[in-house]
Amino acid sequence: MSVDTTELPLFPLSTVLFPGGQLSLRIFEPRYLDLVKRSARSGEGFGICLILDGREAGEPAIPAALGTEAVIVDFAMTDDGLLGITVEGRRRFHVERTRVRDDGLIHGEVTWKPEPGPAPLRDEHALLSVLLARILDKAGIEHDGVGKGDLADAAHVAWRLAEWLPLASPERQQLLQLDDPHARLQWLVGRLPDFQPE
Repeated sequence: MSVDTTELPLFPLSTVLFPGGQLSLRIFEPRYLDLVKRSARSGEGFGICLILDGREAGEPAIPAALGTEAVIVDFAMTDDGLLGITVEGRRRFHVERTRVRDDGLIHGEVTWKPEPGPAPLRDEHALLSVLLARILDKAGIEHDGVGKGDLADAAHVAWRLAEWLPLASPERQQLLQLDDPHARLQWLVGRLPDFQPE
């Protein structure tokens, strides 16, 4: 059985981008400057994957097999004269195969992960909506209120808490790989005691 794949340039990073999340990047390597130019012209995204082995700069790193499509939503010059971009996470994908181009840019043949539609928070996860609302209030970010709008949606609450809580990158990757938003929330419930002040 053949699987329909899409070719996607990959940008391995030491962080995880979640669907609906934003990430600011400083671009200085020629391969990624070219990638950003092409992406800006075409409006097409590229893939962000957590680095499993290697570093962000220099030799091509080994990316995780599951990542998130990134679309550029803003440009700016940084204080040190580098190109700064802000990307937003869209769809998750699975990398089936990779190849490294002559310029060192990794291209992946990817399949898109199906995403379930909006799912309401379950009663056992209602506390997570309260927690996210408090975090957003402290950060000065407007929201609809506890249990309303996005804060009533299981996937949204899980993704945003995965961004805001002090998790290690491998833990964030583990959450990205879970397909069920309720399973993500349950995983976060299990970690909450670790974030309580002593």
